[in-house]
Amino acid sequence: MYFELKTRSIGGMTDDQFFAFCQENRDLHFERNANGQIIFIMPTGGRTGYYNTQIITDLNIWNRITKRGVVFDSSTGFRLPNTATRSPDASWVSREKWDALTEEEKSKFPPLCPDFVVELASESDTAAGLKDKMEEYKVNGCRLGWLIAPAERKVWIYRSDQPVQEVTSFAGKLSGEEVLPGFELDLQVLQ
Repeated sequence: MYFELKTRSIGGMTDDQFFAFCQENRDLHFERNANGQIIFIMPTGGRTGYYNTQIITDLNIWNRITKRGVVFDSSTGFRLPNTATRSPDASWVSREKWDALTEEEKSKFPPLCPDFVVELASESDTAAGLKDKMEEYKVNGCRLGWLIAPAERKVWIYRSDQPVQEVTSFAGKLSGEEVLPGFELDLQVLQ
């Protein structure tokens, strides 16, 4: 569940103003859509937080070994090419894309779409809202994305050049494919 704050009557917010707004309200979690509306994101429950930690831990261990990029948690906002600022539950950016940013860009909301994103459905999320978000990542340059719904035991895999694939079993592993060579997530850790 989320709530939107409309800022059109005050002329909206620039990227710097939105960043400052988020810094002044660190106890709250925000995103901003491409229309400039600020979205308040509700905290997750314990189970979702636990699952997200399992995913980020596995991703970070793989990345420490391969040194191919940079891993981010759900508190990192990315300014997408369509001007939305989004915070995936877990994400990864290739070393080349990260190193191409200035130090200032790295310290604020990096102006890029991650190469890999994970959205983990919590009890308060709507499937339609998360699917729209995944499509937004895909359109903005994400190469591989996983929308994981543990309560439904389903995963939707988004690839930059293919239709969405639905996985209806938590018995196997998800592959990082050519985006994250050698990375696998055993879905059993989400039970």
